[in-house]
Amino acid sequence: MDWLDRVAKLRRWTNNDVRAPHKPLLLLYALGSYQRDADSELRYSAVEDELKRLLAEYGPSHPTTPAYPFHHLASDGVWEVRTDQGPGSPGSGVRVLRSSGAIGRLAPGLRAALAVEPSLLGRLVRVLLDTHFPPSLHVDLCEAVGLDMELAETGAVNGAEVAARRQRDRRMRELILTAYEFQCAFCGYDGALGASTVGLEAAHVRWWSHDGPDEVDNGLCLCSLHHKLFDKGVMGLGGDHRILVSQRFVGRSSASRQHVLALAGRPVIGPQPGVPPVARQHREWHVRQVFHGKPRTPVGRPVHPT
Repeated sequence: MDWLDRVAKLRRWTNNDVRAPHKPLLLLYALGSYQRDADSELRYSAVEDELKRLLAEYGPSHPTTPAYPFHHLASDGVWEVRTDQGPGSPGSGVRVLRSSGAIGRLAPGLRAALAVEPSLLGRLVRVLLDTHFPPSLHVDLCEAVGLDMELAETGAVNGAEVAARRQRDRRMRELILTAYEFQCAFCGYDGALGASTVGLEAAHVRWWSHDGPDEVDNGLCLCSLHHKLFDKGVMGLGGDHRILVSQRFVGRSSASRQHVLALAGRPVIGPQPGVPPVARQHREWHVRQVFHGKPRTPVGRPVHPT
């Protein structure tokens, strides 16, 4: 069976071009759960709140419920549901899914295919991301559902190899954004769309790929622009917790001056009282390994890079 084709052709509710990513989001969530534990099962009452948050952040603008995909995804042959009474979904209502003890998981045939060909998981995720979401959201989506794409694409999906690898803490984003009170530590941006933040990200100071821990003292809440500039080495963090801007950065527009150059030497915003700031060893690693060249010196104030 061509599982890639089946996933690419998930049947979706359509009406006047209304976007309905409910099934893709649930399937991404289920694949993330499978990657962590191939025997995992998703009890509706236990995952409902997490699925609601996914739909609120990545779904349509109108109110919606995860009960719809939990029931209907089974019709696509990639998902199965059972209740306390046996196989089969009791319906798409929230109450009946809760009261019946409904449990969902990847279909038996798909689980068997993933066990034989572990790298299939990465290809399935790519199909879902490319078909239903813009590239700018792919990394955030993988983090939201707990998917490690590096492991998925190399075929290390479960078992001893995954157990031997460090596992990301799915709470990292929430912990960092809360620590910095949901505003960019560099510019103070604090945008939200309804109840969900938008354009704010949890940045590792020492990169995860280079042994950076998922700890509050290795993180900054940054807006998307400043996260990108921080990871590219345009911006950094000095020893006095002031913002560094590289001398190599050139920006002639008023936007570049306002959003980058004018921040040189400013103190970082946050974290809130009682939360540890970025640890010295992580700041120094970023300055040595990521930051480009020497920092600009603001007028009237020396800058200490480490």
